[in-house]
Amino acid sequence: MANNRMSNRNRENSVPEFQEKMVTLGRVSKTVKGGRVAKFTALMVVGDGKGRVGYGLGKASEVPDAIRKGIEDAKKNMIKVSLKGTTIPHEVLGEFSAARVLMKPAAPGTGVIAGGAVRAVLEMAGVKDIRTKSLRSNNPINVVKATFEGLQSLRTIEDVSKARGKNAEEILG
Repeated sequence: MANNRMSNRNRENSVPEFQEKMVTLGRVSKTVKGGRVAKFTALMVVGDGKGRVGYGLGKASEVPDAIRKGIEDAKKNMIKVSLKGTTIPHEVLGEFSAARVLMKPAAPGTGVIAGGAVRAVLEMAGVKDIRTKSLRSNNPINVVKATFEGLQSLRTIEDVSKARGKNAEEILG
């Protein structure tokens, strides 16, 4: 019994594996015969700050349940982001639906120059220096998905050289 109690205490004091950030919280209502039924949606982003990041959308009748479901969904949809130091290896344009996100690498010390939804994703991924511009749509869900599309398409020179069967010097010329 005492051993079980100790393991629970150690689990509570341990550092969490992922950081969590809420991007948006929405209130939606459905009109039914008896009136309106309100529910909540929570767009959550989780990451370890070292290149792994995920997003999830949770829906429930209570806010804490929606947040919990969003976090669980985000942990299931994790991706690995290719980083070059504190920034990204090259310029990329992520597109999803009507949303477009342009991401450019930046010099050390620049910081994260990004809007709300894009900033949340990049900070959770561990990107420290980047310049971004959200184009067209400003729907947070589509902007987050466009950011993920862009981050998934990033490739380091090592990834490209391994795929082509050449060394980095041959590719760079």
